[in-house]
Amino acid sequence: MLILAFESSAKPVSVAVIETPESIGQDPFNVPACKFLGQYFQNNGFSHSRTMLVMAESLLKNLDIKPADLDLIAVSRGPGSFTGVRIGVSAAKGLAWGLDIPVCGVSTLEAMARQTTEQGVIICPVMDARRSQVYNALFEWRDSTLIRLCDDRAVSLEELSSGLQAYDLPCLLIGDGVTVCQTEGNDFLSGCRITPELQRYQTAYGVALAAIKSKPVTAAELEPVYLRPSQAERVRSDREKGEQLN
Repeated sequence: MLILAFESSAKPVSVAVIETPESIGQDPFNVPACKFLGQYFQNNGFSHSRTMLVMAESLLKNLDIKPADLDLIAVSRGPGSFTGVRIGVSAAKGLAWGLDIPVCGVSTLEAMARQTTEQGVIICPVMDARRSQVYNALFEWRDSTLIRLCDDRAVSLEELSSGLQAYDLPCLLIGDGVTVCQTEGNDFLSGCRITPELQRYQTAYGVALAAIKSKPVTAAELEPVYLRPSQAERVRSDREKGEQLN
C-alpha cells in the first residue's frame, strides 16, 4: 500500500510517501515491510497553496510513482492554522476524489507524537495557538503502542503545567509551540526536555505513520478539526453580541 501524506497545519509544509503492508491498522514500528520512501520539507514561510502540491508532484516523479499507483491519501486535519489546515484537507479531498481512493485525516498532535518512539517520558506536542495558548495533547509509548492520555485541546501554559504535574514521568516537548513555552512558560519548562530542532516540527512522515493506525474514509467524509472558532468567527460573534446589547 502506497500512502501519500500532507502536513500543512503550521508554518512548515511537507509531503511524504511510505509503503506499508496491504492491511492497514498495523503499527509501523512492528512491521519491517513498512518503508519510508521519501519526504520533502520546507519551513520558509511561503504559502502552502503555492508549494505543497508542487512538492508532491516532484516527490512522486522522483520516486517514479504515478498518482494512479497511490492507495491512500493522508493529511493532518488539525488542530493548527485555519488556513494551513484548510489547504491540506482540500488538497487531500481533491486528490482522493479524483483518484477514487480513500483518505485518512489524522490529529496533527498524534502525528507529532509518532515522530518519536522514546519510552519512559510523557510526549507533549505543543503548537502555537495564539492568544497565550497552545494546542496540545499528551501521549506515552508503552512497549510498541502509543497511548493517548488526553484529547486534543487548546490550553494555557498554566493549565498545561498543572496537568503535567499529575504524571511521575519526565516531559518531552515537541512542536513549534516550544518557542511559546520558551518565551512565556519558563517555570514549567525547567522540568521538561525539548526535542532537537531537526526533530521538532510537524512532518508528513508523522502523518503517514498516524494514518496506518487510523480508519480511512471517503473524500466526502473528511472534515477539518479546528478546536475553536477562527478569528473572523470570533469577531463576528462579538459584534453580534454587541448589537444585541444595543
